Amino acid sequence: MSQQQAVLAVSTVIFALRSDPTTGISTVWIPVVRRIREPHEGRWALPGGPLRVDDDLEEAARSHLLETTGLTPKYLEQLYAFGKVGRSPGPRVVSIVYWALVESDEAARATVGENVTWLSTDELPELAFDHNLIVDYALWRLRTKMEYSRIAHAFLGDTFTLAQLREVHEAVRQKPLDPANFRRTIESSKTVVPTGEFVTGARHRPARLYRYDGSIDLADSGPLQ
Repeated sequence: MSQQQAVLAVSTVIFALRSDPTTGISTVWIPVVRRIREPHEGRWALPGGPLRVDDDLEEAARSHLLETTGLTPKYLEQLYAFGKVGRSPGPRVVSIVYWALVESDEAARATVGENVTWLSTDELPELAFDHNLIVDYALWRLRTKMEYSRIAHAFLGDTFTLAQLREVHEAVRQKPLDPANFRRTIESSKTVVPTGEFVTGARHRPARLYRYDGSIDLADSGPLQ
């Protein structure tokens, strides 16, 4: 008797920063989609869907994102394969999960509606399947990479102030950072370079604008380019 084959799917955790209108503090948010059929009908879930036989993995991840949220992130990286037996009722499903970062301006233009919304990672409800675990793992990866990589720049535009960069680090690490120490650390790391320009229209001393070192990719894929 032949055994049923596992189903392959692709899902994506998309991170963006959103500022609380009351406190002005930025936190990490993700877009989710409402399931409109069983299993877990009515629950929020990560964007994704089945892997078609003629799709590359990254192509499938980008396609599902575009269809459900309208987002086209510049940073997209494979996170992990989740395939624990029993993670989904019915046929066994193995999900190849990607994670992505988008700028706040792009996140604000994302498709939202009755079945698509943004949720704060600080206050997530019970998501469908094992998606809470997936989000926790993606957050851990994000915080880990913030310690040694240039990944924070994917949340920002082409140019930014050190205060904006520090805001990203504070939101992801969930703790305040001393501005002077942060400035010294970033400037000594040589990860950013001054553009020679300043923020215009400021009431006080204009802040210097920086850019990241474009000769280094945000995601180092080694030989797997």
